Amino acid sequence: MQPQIILLKEGTESSQGKPQLISNINACQVVVDAVRTTLGPRGMDKLIVGSNGKATISNDGATIMKLLDIVHPAAKTLVDIAKSQDAEVGDGTTSVVLLAGEYLKQLKPYVDEGVHPRNMIKAVRKATQLALDKINSLAVKIEKSNDSQHRALLEKCAATALSSKLIHQQKGFFSKMVVDTVLQLDDLLPLDMIGIKKIQGGALEDSLLVAGVAFKKTFSYAGFEMQPKNYKNPKIALLNIELELKAERDNAEIRLNSVEEYQKVVDVEWQILYEKLDKIAKSGAQVVLSKLPIGDVATQYFADRDMFCAGRVPEEDMKRTMKACGGSIISTTKDMTDAMLGSCEHFEEKQIGGERFNIFAGCPQAKTCTLILRGGAEQFLEETERSLHDAIMIVRRTIKNDSVVAGGGAIEMELSKALRDYSRTIAGKEQLLIGAIAKALEIIPRQLCDNAGFDATAILNKLRQKHAQGSCWYGVDVMTEDISDNMEKCVWEPAVVKKNALQAASEAVCLILSVDETIKNPKSSSGGGAGDLPVPRKPM
Repeated sequence: MQPQIILLKEGTESSQGKPQLISNINACQVVVDAVRTTLGPRGMDKLIVGSNGKATISNDGATIMKLLDIVHPAAKTLVDIAKSQDAEVGDGTTSVVLLAGEYLKQLKPYVDEGVHPRNMIKAVRKATQLALDKINSLAVKIEKSNDSQHRALLEKCAATALSSKLIHQQKGFFSKMVVDTVLQLDDLLPLDMIGIKKIQGGALEDSLLVAGVAFKKTFSYAGFEMQPKNYKNPKIALLNIELELKAERDNAEIRLNSVEEYQKVVDVEWQILYEKLDKIAKSGAQVVLSKLPIGDVATQYFADRDMFCAGRVPEEDMKRTMKACGGSIISTTKDMTDAMLGSCEHFEEKQIGGERFNIFAGCPQAKTCTLILRGGAEQFLEETERSLHDAIMIVRRTIKNDSVVAGGGAIEMELSKALRDYSRTIAGKEQLLIGAIAKALEIIPRQLCDNAGFDATAILNKLRQKHAQGSCWYGVDVMTEDISDNMEKCVWEPAVVKKNALQAASEAVCLILSVDETIKNPKSSSGGGAGDLPVPRKPM
C-alpha cells in the first residue's frame, strides 16, 4: 500500500481534462447568449438593474458585459475582450463576443472527439492570420484630398455605428454632429477634449454642439444677478483660491484684553480678502473661475466691477477651459500677469432647458468642443451618450486608419469563403478545423438575420452564392429583408474594427482552449482567498 500524498489543502476543488474544457466552453456560450440579440440595426436592448436599484437600458456590448457580474473564471475572458475592443476601437463589442463564442461552439465537437487543444490553437492562429491578410487586401482606401468626399465618408461610418443604437431614427442628425465634433479637434484627436453634458427635457433634435467649453452654472451667492452675462473677448482668470471669509476654527483659542484688539483681528481678515479681490480686479480679468468656493462678499465685489465669477467649478471642466482658453490655474493672487490669464472670443451664460450654462466659444489655444444632449428620461440620455461615444471613436479611427470595409456581415461572408477555399488545399486535421472557423464567421450575418426576424438560412444561401460568384461586398440588407451590395449602400465600417475584433476573439479562444485544469481555493468560497486560477496547459 502506497501512502496517499496530500498536495493541496483540504477542501480544494480541482477539475481537469476534457470535461473541464467542455464546461468552460459552455460557460462562454451562456455569456454570448446574454448579448447575442443586441447585434445590428434590429437588435434588442437589455434592461439591467444593479444591486443599488439603478436601472440601465443599453445595447452596447461592452456596457452590458461590465454590468453583468460574471464569476466564472473562463467566461471573464469574454468580458475582457469586450472591454479591450471598447477601449481600442469603441465599436464592435457585441461582434467580438459573438465571434469568440461561435469559434468555441464550432470547435467543441472536435474537443469531444479528442483533438489536441494545441492543434486547435494552431489552426485558430493560422485562420486569423489569413483573415487579417484578406481584410488588408480587400479594404478600400479613402481619398483624403477632397474634403467634402472625406467628410461624407466619415458621416457614413458614423451612421453605420449609430444604426444599431437606440437613436438610430436620428442618425442623420447625430452623424453630422459627431463628424463636426471630431473635425474640430487637433491632429492627435484627444478624447478628453470632447465634453458631453446631458440635460433632461426637450427633444433629441434640440441637442447642440458648442465649439468651445460649456458647463453647468455652479452654485452662486446673492449678487450674481447683477453680473453681466455676456462678454466679447474677455480675459479669464482660473483660480485655485477660496474667496470667502473662513469660519473660525473650533479648537483655536485667542486671548484678547480689549475690544479694539478683537476688531483688529476681524479687520485683518477682511483686509486679506479685499487685497485678493483687488489684485484680481486689477489684473484685467473679466471672468473669474475658481475650483474652490467664491463667497457672497466676493460675488458682490465682482458684480460692482462688472465682472463675472463662478466658484466650485468641477476639475475636468476647469482643465478643459485651461487647455482651450490658455492661461494657467493660479493658486496665489501675487504677481498676476497677462500671461496667466486665458481668453476667448465670446463668453455667455444662457438658459438651456431647466439649467443655466456658461459657454466659452472661439477658444484660441486647443481645439475643444462640448456636446449638449437633450432628451426625455435619464436612462435614455445615458444610452445616447454611450451611442455617441461609439460613433466618435469610429470617426477617430477612420481618420487615423484610412481604409474601410462593407458592414452588414459582408466582410465576414467573404472571409468565411476565403478560409473555406484555403481549407480545401491542405490535408490533415487542420482542414476540418479551419473549415469550422470559416463556418463560425458566418455567425455575424446569421445573427443579423435572426435579430431582424428573417429566414437566416435562405439569406445566407443567397449570400454564399453571390460571394462564390466574386461579388465580395454583398451583405444582409435589414431594410428590405434581402441581400445588397453594402459598399454601394454606404454601410461602411473602418477595417481596423474588424481586424481588432478578429484578433481579440482568437486570442480569447486560444486562452480558453489552453486551460485544462481549474483549481478552486477553499477560501475563495468564504469571501477571501486567491479566487479561481485557470491553469494553462504546458507547451508540447
